[in-house]
Amino acid sequence: MIKYSELKRDRRKFLALTGLTLKEFNALLPAFAEVYARKYPHDRTLAGRKRRRQPGGGRRSVLDTVEQKLLFILVYQKTYPLQVVMGELFGIGQSDANQWIHRLLPILRNALTAIEVMPERDGHQFAQAERRKNESQDYIIDGTERRRQRPKNPEKQETVAHLPARKC
Repeated sequence: MIKYSELKRDRRKFLALTGLTLKEFNALLPAFAEVYARKYPHDRTLAGRKRRRQPGGGRRSVLDTVEQKLLFILVYQKTYPLQVVMGELFGIGQSDANQWIHRLLPILRNALTAIEVMPERDGHQFAQAERRKNESQDYIIDGTERRRQRPKNPEKQETVAHLPARKC
């Protein structure tokens, strides 16, 4: 079972599983904890109703700390395994893994947005955001050129050029 307390001692494995260094993880953690606490306050149930018992009563979750929750969702985002595999890695069932994934993905997205490191999908928007930060205007777009087999006949090649590109 993957545990934050053990994994943080092995920086190479931590990086391989999460895509972040321990320093980057610790920089993201406060924003993640704040967004999680705002969305799921300790004095409320998941449904938003006032608790009957004190927080901590009942069964203890495997993802009991905010570090463990962040580790769980980062491993999911980096490796994208089946939910059954996520359950096995973290010692929970597939249905619990599904619930945690759906609960934590919006929290991660909001935390990344809060610390302004959310990836930008639109190149034009990215360039404008970087200019506002007074950064350099030189950008590198990383892409891979692939060979395409095209017909030799110019007429057939013209019809192929108008077809939408296939996704790989």
